[in-house]
Amino acid sequence: MIRPIAQRALVLDTPRLRLRPWAAEDEDLCLDLLCDPAVMRFVGQALTEAEARAHMPNALRRGAGGRLGIWCVLDRATGEKIGDGVLTPVPIETEAPDWAQLVPDAYPEVEIEVGYLLKPGAWGQGFATEICDRLLRFAFQQTALAQVVACTDPVNRASQNVLRKCGMRDCGPARAYASDVAWFEITRAEWRAQASNQ
Repeated sequence: MIRPIAQRALVLDTPRLRLRPWAAEDEDLCLDLLCDPAVMRFVGQALTEAEARAHMPNALRRGAGGRLGIWCVLDRATGEKIGDGVLTPVPIETEAPDWAQLVPDAYPEVEIEVGYLLKPGAWGQGFATEICDRLLRFAFQQTALAQVVACTDPVNRASQNVLRKCGMRDCGPARAYASDVAWFEITRAEWRAQASNQ
C-alpha cells in the first residue's frame, strides 16, 4: 500500500513555472493542446473537441498515491496556462496509455515516461527543459521509480535535445505508441550522479 502524498507536495515550482496536478477547470488547456495540429505534430493527430473532452477523465487520474499523472504548467509571472507535463505509463503497441494502470495505491508494472506539451507561444523559451528537469527531480526524490523513460518522434530533434539536456541517455530506436520512436532513459543512480555534479 502506497501512502498518498500531500497535495501541496504535488505543486512543483521552477524559476519561471508552476506545475500543479491537472484539474477539471483545465479543460480549456486540454482543448488548446490536443486540438492544435501544430502542438500535436510529433505526437499524433490533432483531436476533435469531442475527443479532447472525452480525454479529460484520463487527464484527472493520479497513480501511486498521487505521484504519477498529468500536471498543468503555468507561467509564474502571468498565471497563464502554457502546457502540461506528465509522468505516465508509456504504451508500446497501442496509441494511448492504459489509463487504468494509474491507480491510487500502486505503481504500474510498466515503464513510466516523462513528457510535455506546450502551446506554440511558449516554444523556444526553454520551458520544456524546465518541465522535464523538474519532473525528473520529483520522480527521483518523491517516488519509488528506479528509472524514467521518454520517447519522441524520430525526427523531433528539438525534444531529443531537451531530453539530452536533462541527462537522459539516447537508447536509439524503439517501439512506443504503436510506432517507431527515439527512446531515452535515465536511472535514479544516473540522475543522482548528475545532480551531485551540479
